[in-house]
Amino acid sequence: MRTSSSMLGSGFLEFKLNYAQIHHLGIGDVVSSESFSAGGFLWRINCYPRGDKVDGDNEHLSIYLQLLTKSKNVRAIFDASVVCRDGTLSSSDALRSVEVYPPRGGIELGWKRFVKRSDLELLYVINGRVTILCGVIVIDSTLPVPPQPDLASHLGHLLDSALGTDVSFVVGGEVFHAHRAVLAARSPVLKAELFGAMADAAMPSITLHDIEPAAFKVMLQFMYTDALPSDDELGDPLTEMMMHLLVAADRFALDRLKVICELKLCENVSVQTVASVLVCAETYGCPKLKRECMDFFAVKRNFMKAVATDGFLMLLQKFPTLAVDLARTVGL
Repeated sequence: MRTSSSMLGSGFLEFKLNYAQIHHLGIGDVVSSESFSAGGFLWRINCYPRGDKVDGDNEHLSIYLQLLTKSKNVRAIFDASVVCRDGTLSSSDALRSVEVYPPRGGIELGWKRFVKRSDLELLYVINGRVTILCGVIVIDSTLPVPPQPDLASHLGHLLDSALGTDVSFVVGGEVFHAHRAVLAARSPVLKAELFGAMADAAMPSITLHDIEPAAFKVMLQFMYTDALPSDDELGDPLTEMMMHLLVAADRFALDRLKVICELKLCENVSVQTVASVLVCAETYGCPKLKRECMDFFAVKRNFMKAVATDGFLMLLQKFPTLAVDLARTVGL
């Protein structure tokens, strides 16, 4: 591992991992860097090659930044990028965060799914080593920090209060009040329905079918705030809610929400859900999610367990050729 000298509030570290050694580590096993200086503070990189002990999935490398200096409220930017075999920085496996260190209730901050382990040997091993370039930029706390944007908060309160609403939706027997102008600004589909020549444009109340009330409520919140509630607030099972949301996002052309749902589902594929998620991915055109499901199915032990689920029966009914291809992939 080699560090550079600290620059005006910043420091950098080439974190080199011996691939042969990390290949045999278990979930929760950590490889830590030497300490390095940035902005007058000492820092350390903690890497979990098979995932951290809390959320490790044995398929992703986790990486975190730890503040070693005993201090509070240190605001810093953390950059991490994997070095490709040609010496350039990866554009796909590169992340940045802005956080306050040390975090409340913990000692490190970073990413539990920084890079897939399957990609390490394929793309990033150079002379038996994987190199991650890490950078820390400490933000001068003496400078005035602009307040966090509060537009989403204000619009969220507007939705909750129902002040000035001019349209309502009846979904599964539940009534949701909203503002036509906000919905039209967010969804081209709703813009056409609410302000076009369609019958809905003159109706104060619109009944929607084939959508779950809970998913519609979350979708409305997203349209006003551009954010989803926490996973805990989304309910259990999370995968089911994300599939309902993805269907709603596709229906109303909410592209950003659809991508968020796709990524969430990619992170939560399991034996019990993979077949249903694959049906959803194939039906609504989610290529990344489809690849994730196909890769999961390609592991024979996953396939043998997944075929006993109701979702696999649905897959057989809707996409029989796809199910046959999967069986051929695992050698059945």
